[in-house]
Amino acid sequence: MTVNNPIERNVSEQAAEWIRNRAKSFGFTHVRFCSAEGAPGIDRYDRFLDNGRHGEMNWMKRSRAPRANPALLLPDAQSAVVLGIDYAWPRPEDPGGLTGKVSRYAWGRDYHNLMGKRLRRLGNQVKEELNANVYWGVDSRPLIERAWAAKAGLGYIGKNCCVILPAETSFIFLAVMLISIELPPNTPTLRDHCGQCRRCLDACPTDAFVGPNELDARRCISYLTIEHEGSFPKSIRKQMGRWVFGCDLCQDVCPHNVRLSLSKEDDFQPRGENAWLDLEWILTADDDALMAHFVGSPIRRSGPIGLKRNAAVVCGNMGDRSARTALLHGINHSSPIVTEHCQWALDMIG
Repeated sequence: MTVNNPIERNVSEQAAEWIRNRAKSFGFTHVRFCSAEGAPGIDRYDRFLDNGRHGEMNWMKRSRAPRANPALLLPDAQSAVVLGIDYAWPRPEDPGGLTGKVSRYAWGRDYHNLMGKRLRRLGNQVKEELNANVYWGVDSRPLIERAWAAKAGLGYIGKNCCVILPAETSFIFLAVMLISIELPPNTPTLRDHCGQCRRCLDACPTDAFVGPNELDARRCISYLTIEHEGSFPKSIRKQMGRWVFGCDLCQDVCPHNVRLSLSKEDDFQPRGENAWLDLEWILTADDDALMAHFVGSPIRRSGPIGLKRNAAVVCGNMGDRSARTALLHGINHSSPIVTEHCQWALDMIG
C-alpha cells in the first residue's frame, strides 16, 4: 500500500522520524525502513535447507513457515524497521601460550539480551505513542534479518553471506521489528560491492563456501564450535586452527573492513580474557563452574562439553606438549565426546 494523501504521508514521515530518533536514543547505530510485504531471502533459505546445509539446526526447518509469511507473526504488518548495532572492537594482542581465539561477536555481553531489552522498550513505546502493533526479533525469532536488512538498503549480502555496509563494516548485529503502520521505505537494496573479489571464499580453511553467497554450515568453524553437538569430522580438525569459539576469517579479510567502523557500545568490548580463552583452564574446570563463569556471554552457548571439545582440538593443532596434563584430565570427563577429542589431541602432540 502506498500513502498518496499528503496529510497521511506527512503523518507517516513523522512516525518514521520518531522511531528513528527513539531507536538512536536506545543505542541502535542504524535504522532503516521497508515494506513488510513479501518474504525477502526465502528462496535462498529454501535452497540452503533443501541441500541439508543447515546441519543439525533443525529449528531452521521448523520455523520456515513464518519466515516465508510475515503475516503469521503480525497479521496487520505493513512495514519493517531494520535496526543494527556495530560491534567491532580491536582484537586484544595475542597473549601466547595455550590460548584459543574467540569470534569478535562473543567478546562482550550477549547481544540477544542487550538488544532484546532495548527492542522491548522501543516496541512498548511504539505501541503507546503510535498506537501500533509490533513484533520484533533479534536472531532468535523466525525472521531472516540479513534479508530484511538488504531489502531496507542497510547493506548488501556479500559473498561470505554477511550483511556488508560498503567501506564501513560487516561486524553488525541486526534486529527487525514488524509494525502495523506504513512507513516511508528507504533506498532499496544496494548493488553488489564485492565485484571479482573472493578473499572471503579463499580464506576459509575448511572450504565451507560452496560458492559465492552459498555456505555449507556443516563445514563452517562457527557452526561446528557453537551449534554442532557431536564429534568433529577428523578431516576438518586440523583446519580449525586456534578457533575455540566461532570464526571471523571471512570477515577479517574483507576489504570493506579495512577501515573498520568501531563500536560505540561499551558492552561489546572484550570482557576479561574472552577474546583469547585459556585452554588448560577450560579442560580442567568443573562443568558448572565453566558455565557460571560465562553467564551473560554468548560463549555459554557451546556448553561445557562443546567448549572442552573445542579446546582439545585447538591444543592438538598447536602441538604444544605442555597441554598434555590438561588433556589427560579431559580424558576422564564423563562425556565420550570430550574423551575422544582429548585423545585425538594427545595423538597429535605425540
